[in-house]
Amino acid sequence: MNPECTLIAYLHAKPEKRAELVKVLDGFVAPTRKEAGCVEYHCHVSADDPNLFVFYENWRTRKDLDEHLEMPYLKSFWGRRLDLLTKDVELKFLVMRSAYDK
Repeated sequence: MNPECTLIAYLHAKPEKRAELVKVLDGFVAPTRKEAGCVEYHCHVSADDPNLFVFYENWRTRKDLDEHLEMPYLKSFWGRRLDLLTKDVELKFLVMRSAYDK
């Protein structure tokens, strides 16, 4: 069964806040992967820009993703994100077309 919802999120760190942002983003991984609806959750950093972080996420359903976005640790981040980022988070919602083979 294919995940119903894929999210790619782009986050541009303020250079002077990069270390703080890294700690915050790293802290998302373990609890998110434990969420029942999480299929995959990966945090990347650009090979060309050390201040660009990208999340690649697959969720069983859009409802699961919406519930994830309401988690307390994410709500806390959303409330202060512009202190850490040069611009707001860019979210791209996708639907997987190829077969999910995991």
